[in-house]
Amino acid sequence: MPALAATATPNAFRFLLAWRGVLIPLLLLLYLALFTSTLTPLLQSLTPVGAPVIYIRDSFINLIGWHLLLVVLSIAAASLIAITAAILVSRPSGADFLPLARSLANLGQTLPPVAVLALAVPAVGFGSWPALIALFLYGLLPIFENTLAGLSQVRPEIKEAAKGIGMGPMQVLWRVELPLALPVIITGVRLSVIISIGTATIGSTVAAKGLGEVIIAGLLTDNLSFILQGGVIVALMAMLFDALFQRIESCLSLGQNS
Repeated sequence: MPALAATATPNAFRFLLAWRGVLIPLLLLLYLALFTSTLTPLLQSLTPVGAPVIYIRDSFINLIGWHLLLVVLSIAAASLIAITAAILVSRPSGADFLPLARSLANLGQTLPPVAVLALAVPAVGFGSWPALIALFLYGLLPIFENTLAGLSQVRPEIKEAAKGIGMGPMQVLWRVELPLALPVIITGVRLSVIISIGTATIGSTVAAKGLGEVIIAGLLTDNLSFILQGGVIVALMAMLFDALFQRIESCLSLGQNS
């Protein structure tokens, strides 16, 4: 316990310092979202004559919020299901179900997101639900496979040592295996988040709120300015979360090595 407490404070400081690496993308994102009218002269040449240069049908802050909500909800659900499934099939009693679990996790990557949306709309209607289902299925595989990889890399002698000091199977899982596998699991979550940020743009084709609304409006009106505005914000969001998760992974790895 004292050793754990000793490393907790440095790890907390490392986590806070992690934001320095993503501060510039964050500021650029906020600038583009809040003060995008200042870019009008630069975007004028990309806009058809007589068409609006800046997307004004909805605020960028509102669209970013809905976009992130879709990603957070879908990845939270995918993480819960994928991590639980990976834990179950990594136990001796569940090893026989590994091929089935892997096939189900691959389902989201097998079906294109547009196909999932088309299948989901008749069942749940237009709006956010089809997008959430598509993002959930798309996010399963990286988290599932990385959780399996992280759990499998825990050396048997470490687990035997934990059992030797009186830990039961659940204690070994929660206090030894999962903490050691956490950096690899976080990598899987990071991949799913980055994929979902980009994929969420197609949710607007079924009336889900998000930044895809700006991109689709640009495609429908041949307005490259709209496409650029939506695309740049999505790209900055992906960069922001990629940098943040990489910092978290580094902090966790440093904590394990210290």
